[in-house]
Amino acid sequence: MGAAVDYALALGLDAIRDRARALAGRLRDGLSALPGVTLRDKGAERSAIVSFTRADEPADALQRRLREAGINTSVTRRRSTMFDMTDRGLDAMLRASPHYYNSEAEIDRFVAAVATG
Repeated sequence: MGAAVDYALALGLDAIRDRARALAGRLRDGLSALPGVTLRDKGAERSAIVSFTRADEPADALQRRLREAGINTSVTRRRSTMFDMTDRGLDAMLRASPHYYNSEAEIDRFVAAVATG
């Protein structure tokens, strides 16, 4: 843990934040261009967590398929955000969290994997 803290401080927390947000922006751009994919992020300022659904594939099935391709995501369920997801008519959505160590090529591979379902 100490080595991770030292590494982050050497890179600079602002640089890490900016890099993670830029990668998340690239992911949002790619996903929003896919038919049937809806971005579910809310708020004026976007973080590096990207939430989305795919109309023709339940979140659990999409997560399994991405995991088989070596891509890690998580599923957020209604019980985690009861009021928000109930208001939006959602039961589950996928979350992806690109970080500063990810590459643009990995983001593009993620988008391609979502597209091939």
